[in-house]
Amino acid sequence: MGKHQRRKVAAFFDLDRTLLGVNSASLWIRHERRQGRIGRRQVAEAAFWLLGYRIGLVDVETGIVRAAASMKGRLEADVAEATRLWFVETIVPTFLVEGREAVERHRRCGHLVVLLTSSSPYISERVQAELGLDDVLCTRFEVGHGRFTGRIVPPICYGPGKVAAASGWAQSTGVDLAQSHFYTDSYTDLPMLEAVGHPHVVNPDPRLRRVAARRGWPVVWWVRMGTSKT
Repeated sequence: MGKHQRRKVAAFFDLDRTLLGVNSASLWIRHERRQGRIGRRQVAEAAFWLLGYRIGLVDVETGIVRAAASMKGRLEADVAEATRLWFVETIVPTFLVEGREAVERHRRCGHLVVLLTSSSPYISERVQAELGLDDVLCTRFEVGHGRFTGRIVPPICYGPGKVAAASGWAQSTGVDLAQSHFYTDSYTDLPMLEAVGHPHVVNPDPRLRRVAARRGWPVVWWVRMGTSKT
């Protein structure tokens, strides 16, 4: 790359409570319970991990690993199809209008727009298609002979793992993180907020709100859920 060649700019977006007005994992758990694919104990365990994630008191990576282990032996195609139907019925109405508008603003500026989330590819790629995103960086489950092995393909796209995923992607695509943007609601994304030149705090949890106030980061409140596209 020439010394004076301008590098690309990206806008990275978290998913839950940033592009969506809900936590998609909790909705998926309820869906799986209604379908009879998980029991009450698994629902209780998942609720514990989700609460711990929200308040930052548990090792969420362990929770993600355990979730992957619980899927061992299931057909990937079955999960992908179940997710497709659930996404259309349950998730599409929860997209935040302001999030769609932010995606479009960056697209008009010529920025690459990327989903950066700890969620699975089965929902992430649906989000990519819905919003016309350029790429997806997410947590991926290992598959062998069409079935889940119960293991994660490292690294987990969470906390510092998001920075690792975004940095590797940026290097391969010629994107300058120092000129790029990241939108999130969660304190757990602090490493990624620090890695970009333009951090954006959306619907922040209490700890992230305090950090944003100390550092002078912009805070926005996105509240309008709807299916209309800008």
